[in-house]
Amino acid sequence: MFDALRRQYVDLAQPRLGSEVVFATDDFFAEKSRLIDPTPPVFIPGKYDDNGKWMDGWESRRKRIPGHDWCVIRLGVAGIVSGFEIDTSHFTGNFPPGAEIEVCRSDEINPETGWLKVTPRLDLKGDDRVFVPVEHPTPITHVRLHIYPDGGVARLRVWGRVDPDWTKVGADETIDLLAMARGGRGIIANDEHYGAVGNLTAPGRGVNMGDGWETRRRREPGHDWAVLALGTFGKVDEVIVDTAHFKGNYPDRCSIQGSARAHGTPEEIAAQAETWPVLLPEVKLKPDHVHHFAGDLLDIGPIRFVRLNIYPDGGVSRLRLMGKVVR
Repeated sequence: MFDALRRQYVDLAQPRLGSEVVFATDDFFAEKSRLIDPTPPVFIPGKYDDNGKWMDGWESRRKRIPGHDWCVIRLGVAGIVSGFEIDTSHFTGNFPPGAEIEVCRSDEINPETGWLKVTPRLDLKGDDRVFVPVEHPTPITHVRLHIYPDGGVARLRVWGRVDPDWTKVGADETIDLLAMARGGRGIIANDEHYGAVGNLTAPGRGVNMGDGWETRRRREPGHDWAVLALGTFGKVDEVIVDTAHFKGNYPDRCSIQGSARAHGTPEEIAAQAETWPVLLPEVKLKPDHVHHFAGDLLDIGPIRFVRLNIYPDGGVSRLRLMGKVVR
């Protein structure tokens, strides 16, 4: 299930989009920022700090007064939320038995009003991971997680779609049409053994080899590929392929196909992508290098989807499609 969520949505609460936990009533045992850490939660036996056992998540102290604990996550970009993933991994005798989630849209760092409840009171289990779907069609900027009455949650993922304000993009302005912060996302790849396709659209350069898309070593004929969606329709003027940190495992070559239309499941879109017209013919790549391709591009008109082909396998850190929005 969780792999399917990653293909369909992006985690709006991830720090690399600028999201942060801006308030918590209490984070005595485990610092609130860990709640949205992008890495999977871990348990380290024997690790303690000044307040007790170190836990990888957000954990409040045992409540000895009436009430309950809660925290606020400010999203880095506004988005349409489709569901929440609540992960209590490694919290066994200290998980909260209940939770509830509210959302709002606000320009405030920590809003006091405007909150709307989008889940009922949820029953949680220890060392568990659940997905809670919601229907909320308007963009949000903040999430408030209530836990009853206290305890620890390892991770909270806010799955949804970025909702950019395209009116702020000028008609002649060149932007990265595939940027995660503008709604770009990975849809599917034939192999994600070492790194997720969604990393290709992330902000900045990759921090290491794990922060990119990397396939296993291919031992059979053929090549690897990934299909991605742009944030909106656009005319691509330049392609940037970044193989940062990939030195002995970068692809030898790559090419890109594009299309204005695609429909269906990720698997159905992948099948359609096989015959999309070529945007970037096969080009040579270098290790740990930022490649710029402009003159090589073919004019296939405005597009909304691309298929990145790598030959025969390997890793790519980031893919940028620089161009202009087509309205």
